[in-house]
Formats: sequence, C-alpha cells, structure tokens
Amino acid sequence: MNSPDIHVLAEASVTSLRVKPVPQASAIPTQFSYSPSDDGTDENLLILLHGLGDTNVPFARLGRSLKLPQTATLALRAPDLVPFLYEQAFQWYPSFDQLGDLIERPDPSPALNLLQHIFGHLMGECGWPPHRIHLFGFAQGGSVAAEACLQWWRRELELSSQSRMTNKETPMRPFGSLVTISGPLLSYPTLSKPCETPVLVFRRPRELKNEALVAFRKGFSRVKDVERAGEGMPRASLREEWQPILEFWSEVLGWRPGDGLYEVTTGTSN
Repeated sequence: MNSPDIHVLAEASVTSLRVKPVPQASAIPTQFSYSPSDDGTDENLLILLHGLGDTNVPFARLGRSLKLPQTATLALRAPDLVPFLYEQAFQWYPSFDQLGDLIERPDPSPALNLLQHIFGHLMGECGWPPHRIHLFGFAQGGSVAAEACLQWWRRELELSSQSRMTNKETPMRPFGSLVTISGPLLSYPTLSKPCETPVLVFRRPRELKNEALVAFRKGFSRVKDVERAGEGMPRASLREEWQPILEFWSEVLGWRPGDGLYEVTTGTSN
C-alpha cells in the first residue's frame, strides 16, 4: 500500500510518555503485532482488528504502510480458530452453528472481554490515555471494535454517575476514534448519553442500510457515513477509497507540541 502524505493534526496532551512501552505478550492473551511510530513519537495508537477468517498479519502490514504521524499500531489476532477449516483462519466470537451455518445473532462477549483486558494493559502499563486510542476494524472486526467502544462508554457513564453521587465528578473519557469497514453494530444501543467517540462507517452498496446506520447514530454522537462501489477492504490502488478515511484521521489524531504540525492528506507517495 502507498503511504499517505502528511500535513496538520489536532493538538495533543503532553502528559503521557513520548515513547510508550511495548505491549507485553504476557499481558495480551492472543497473538499481536506492535509497531512504534516511525517518527519516534507515540502520541496515538491505532488498533487494527481483522475480519472473519483472517489473521493479524495483513493488518499489521496495513498499519505500518499507512505511516500515520506520531502513531503506533497494534494489530490483534482474533482468539478462536474458525471451525471446519484446516488453515490459520480466526474468528472474534463463535460465528457458526454445529451445521456450519452462520449464527444470525452472535454473542461478541468473548471478544469484548478480551479487548477490555487489553485496554487495561495499554492504559496501565503502557501509558496510553483513552482519547489517544483509535480503533480500525474490518467486517467482524469492525463490529467488535464498535461494540467495544460502546462497552467502554457504558463503563465511563457508570463511573461518572457514581462520582456525582460523591460530589467528585470525573470527566468521561471516550476513545479517540473508530473506523468500521462494513462492520455493523451487533446490538441496538440504549444509552443515557451517546458515546462521544467520533465514528466513520465505510460501507459498500447494499451493506449497512438504514437500520444499521440508525443504530450507529443512536449509539454515537458523531457519525460519518461513507459509501463506495466495490467490495471488501478499501483498495490501496484507489485513492478515492482511502481519501475519506485519511481525512477523518486528520481530524481526530493528535500531535505532540514541539514536533511540528502534521496532517494526513490524500496524496500518496512510494
């Protein structure tokens, strides 16, 4: 994949470490690929979640090829092998019944529990603040990423409510952003306040129609909907497919003062 050209990002906090500790295999109970930022400043963390039947390997390559400024990448592998296949193909949650048919209403709890555990390690030992964690997921990985954002936000709403009862109100901490490629929500959100994580929904024709988009707008306060012809992941060879994603990241990724101003633009270079 060609790497994007760089220009200007939003201002960021200087309270966290410039170079973050590498995530530890002992703390992340699944295979992963981590790459620090190419420019030596780990201000953002982009977590990439693959789709059904894939692994973390191609998404690790994707994360590195993007070369987003001040952005480390973490590609996670789903925890479970897809049944009935004799190859390295993984799923985020049980997706097939005993006859091999897709489960219509799957339960993503195993994946969400895994991610919450990983978030704890990233925010604790590795020092990543929630607003600098950005999620990118394809298909099943996009659904898991979206549900994980909402699960985190429900926790933040609960903590905020508890703090108000003790007259020590604490601010709520949404994640930095979410990009879901053809991945719908698996539930219909019921929240006292929509999640403040900015969302970009990238979809193909006949994917994620009205009901799915309504669910996103019910759960999130800021949702951008992008439709492009074709199928599958955005293609590296087509600038117009990655353009809205790169523009979205240019709005939500942070920069650390003192390192200059950067922005992700839609030009490409080899």
